[in-house]
Amino acid sequence: MLQGSTGVGITSPVTVLPGVGKTKAEYYAKLGIQTLGDLLRHYPRAYENRGEICLLEDARPDAKSAVILTVGTEPRVVRLRSHKTFLKFRAFDDSGVCEVVYFNQDYLKNQFRLGSIFRFFGKVERHGKGFAMSSPVAEAWSESAQLPPLWAVYRMTDGISPKQIAKDVAMALELIGGRGEDPLPEHLRRRRGLCTRAYAERNIHCPENWQALATARRRLVYDEFFCFALGAAMSYRATKTHGAPICANGDIAALTAQLPYHLTGAQARAIEEIRRDMARDVPMSRIVVGDVGCGKTVCAAAAMLIAVQNGRQAALMAPTEILARQHYSDLAPIFERLGISCALLIGATAAAQKRRIKEALAAPDPDRRIAVVIGTHALLSDGVAFAAPGLVVTDEQHRFGARQRAALSDKNAHAHLLVMSATPIPRSLALVLYGDLDLSKIDEMPPGRQRVDTFVVDESYRERLNGFIEKQIGQGGQVYVVCPAVEEQELPPDELALCEISSEGSVREEQAPLKAAVSYAEELQKTFPQYRVAFLHGKMKSAEKDAVMHAFSEGTIQILVSTTVIEVGVNVPNACLMIVENAERFGLSQLHQLRGRVGRGTRKSYCVLVAGGTGTIGERSRARLATMRTTYDGYAIAEQDLAQRGPGDFLGTAADGSVRQSGGLAFRLADAGEDSATLTDATCDARAILKDDPTLQEYPALAALVQATFAVDAGLIS
Repeated sequence: MLQGSTGVGITSPVTVLPGVGKTKAEYYAKLGIQTLGDLLRHYPRAYENRGEICLLEDARPDAKSAVILTVGTEPRVVRLRSHKTFLKFRAFDDSGVCEVVYFNQDYLKNQFRLGSIFRFFGKVERHGKGFAMSSPVAEAWSESAQLPPLWAVYRMTDGISPKQIAKDVAMALELIGGRGEDPLPEHLRRRRGLCTRAYAERNIHCPENWQALATARRRLVYDEFFCFALGAAMSYRATKTHGAPICANGDIAALTAQLPYHLTGAQARAIEEIRRDMARDVPMSRIVVGDVGCGKTVCAAAAMLIAVQNGRQAALMAPTEILARQHYSDLAPIFERLGISCALLIGATAAAQKRRIKEALAAPDPDRRIAVVIGTHALLSDGVAFAAPGLVVTDEQHRFGARQRAALSDKNAHAHLLVMSATPIPRSLALVLYGDLDLSKIDEMPPGRQRVDTFVVDESYRERLNGFIEKQIGQGGQVYVVCPAVEEQELPPDELALCEISSEGSVREEQAPLKAAVSYAEELQKTFPQYRVAFLHGKMKSAEKDAVMHAFSEGTIQILVSTTVIEVGVNVPNACLMIVENAERFGLSQLHQLRGRVGRGTRKSYCVLVAGGTGTIGERSRARLATMRTTYDGYAIAEQDLAQRGPGDFLGTAADGSVRQSGGLAFRLADAGEDSATLTDATCDARAILKDDPTLQEYPALAALVQATFAVDAGLIS
């Protein structure tokens, strides 16, 4: 529905509507509404159920109700000394009499004639032996009346009332509704059992009934996902130019021969997908997603080996120096045994060494050239150039901003790209977050990996917990303690559980005091003077953090008190106990990531989640912690986290300082968790359409809709 027969279409300005002039158009612009299409995509935030009629005596005192009442007395206007007025009259049904009052609305006096019947919608309060309603919505009623059972409620804004928005939406539907072409191809609409776009737009705003509303929402949710998938894929294909190095030699037997274990089926599948991508002249753009410890690094090593044995260079960029050092210590010996040169380039690298590494990366002679470089953002610095770029690997994808990824790719023109994320992501969300990347999912853990037993306790267990800490360290283990804040009185980095909504709809703030890393480390040092206790948090300088983590990994620190900065960090096989203070303050996926910091070696490991003081946490927090106690599958946890919190919290804060999303993506109706099945269907359909028609030449209405909605809503088409 792009253009009606009147010449008015979705691209027409809202000023074509009667009564919408320059001033109202400016108010609409504050809502992001400039065209009729924008207005029709300004969906209601809720619906009032005015069709469920009840008697006065059956009305709920805590919610609005719809009642059919007959006006029983002449309306009377009462004037107050404050120059305010109220209009009052009585109306009745078979169960009682209700006093109806309207404030400062004298003009309604002639509307409520004696004996007339109305459907009133509002709160019904007990008033002595009778009832009372204050300023209810009133609609004339008769047996043959066709009053809508559901009434749309729109978000309020200065200058435009929800009633005005409803009126303008109705007029927009009248002007263009059903008069244009449905942008969705007919064969797809029938295959998925979807209603027409015109039916969906009318019933999302003016639903005939609940079923019509559900039918309308399903079509519009599909359209949002479908348009997003089309736009993301078209943007992705625009960057898929030819000219990438063809890495036909994909034999990794030399690598697997060095491993003390066999690849899991999931690892082998991911490597095969990587091998297939790198054998083409189109740059690979793939993300490997999997749980902590699932073996993503081996997949990256295989990709790097493929690049090198085809005469190309490979670069791996990690978000922190400590993680870059870990990758280097793990991979350099393997590559050295294969005769492959490998270097570490981080901020702490000495200037002379940096100069030598940069020269060797750019060396035209393959015999003098460094084949593999592992580093941090130092890889983006001036003077870093690659003589034969072949592969770029970025670890912890969600911790890099788009600028960092683009900058490294620019230094490696036409190189293949592989990104890794240790956050298990439901496929539905991955399709949205990484729409420009092909997905390899590792959902199988290596054999022999021990389960980390998880317990949920409160403050009453503190003494026993301290005894458990002493026991674990006495047996040669080390302990992580994670706090939600750095210092006292500081808000936690993840404010998920600071407040919860009660069953009555009120907000209840949590009262449990926050544990702060700095002060709690001092407290633990006094409790355990025989051990070395240190703290770690994001406000420390990189060199300080690296020094603390190095000491902990070397075993000279027994207890490390930290914020979630250790959510992604080095492997410390000796660490066997993870304690999370104020655990109710964290999301499921974050708790799962923290739990993954222990159990990395052969030692039996434990995770203890300490909730706030007894009885201070809400039902949702309690259920969340119970999930952690009983569930160990990262993908199952991620699905539940997505359902509880929304998709934004999977992203984290980007390295370029951009603020993470707070729980919602750019969809107006669709929800990646609730509507995951529709997302999968829409994505598959979009890819099938583009396979046969990459530029949508056969579907001009669909192309126009993608351009009209995708660029605005998703912000990805320039």
